[in-house]
Amino acid sequence: MTPPLPPLSAERAQAIVQGMRRARVVVIGDLMLDQFTIGQVTRISPEAPVPVVAFERDEFRAGGAANVALNVRSLGAQVDLIGLVGADRAAARLQELLGVAEVHASGLITDDKRRTTTKVRIVTTRNQQVARVDYESDDPASERVEDALIQQFQDRIAGAGAIVVSDYLKGLVTRRLTAAVIADARGRRVPVLVDPKIPNLEHYAGATIVTPNHHEAEVATHLRIRTDEDARQAAGLFRARARCAGVLITRGEHGMWLTCDGLEGHLPATAREVSDVTGAGDTVVATLALAIAAGATTAEAAQLANAAAGIVVAKFGPATVTPAELLDATR
Repeated sequence: MTPPLPPLSAERAQAIVQGMRRARVVVIGDLMLDQFTIGQVTRISPEAPVPVVAFERDEFRAGGAANVALNVRSLGAQVDLIGLVGADRAAARLQELLGVAEVHASGLITDDKRRTTTKVRIVTTRNQQVARVDYESDDPASERVEDALIQQFQDRIAGAGAIVVSDYLKGLVTRRLTAAVIADARGRRVPVLVDPKIPNLEHYAGATIVTPNHHEAEVATHLRIRTDEDARQAAGLFRARARCAGVLITRGEHGMWLTCDGLEGHLPATAREVSDVTGAGDTVVATLALAIAAGATTAEAAQLANAAAGIVVAKFGPATVTPAELLDATR
């Protein structure tokens, strides 16, 4: 029987969260703008069996790596964001959102040959998604752009307590860039955490912790994950295939499974209600990385990330967690 993870006391959680204010995290990855077109549905179209949405308003949120950065900042830490945008209106709107949140975004590189990834969700006033339209360029970054991104990273790694690589398969997380990030961070003994996509699994060799969801872990390992024992086996196999030091599998309503630093264990789900899982993985990797940067052990950081996930899924769209919310969830 797998022993449980060491419990996280309220006093220890408070010390870690207070330490987050003195930490700094570098986030590099695929940026996106999430647009929610919201309206009421009162009838079905006579032209096709689809709902007619009467427009009320648009809402805009920072998504992908930008949402990771916002989560780090919301918890009180300093964050440097490195990413790739197009020369378009979406990029300007995204930079405006980052500026309001006081995220350091001078590391954004503009490539006028691609568009800023934008996800437009048509949503009812009851938060039911009707459809989604994606505007994106997912070709791998050119060598010139890779050089610029690597330079931005090297300019910002000094003094960082953790690095997050946020991979959404939009072209930024190339093999060469990831290898450069992990090698530089390893030389400085800075942990690298990766929110992965399975087609790029080989890119993450040498990472400290990779955070697949249960579906990604199943695809990577060809195992069905239904029990804690399944999760344990999948985490071990995933770690071997990704050649990383640790794995945190997020399992939705079944909680999480951690395999790292000689520890293995299940973390039960903490969500009391689920409104929207959009961006929950961003919150998990952000909280995990920041807690480690603040001096937490991997097991402590995983428990805080688990609590943060339970908070954020009760909110609509990509969302963030405050220190007060996180501490309240650990009491």
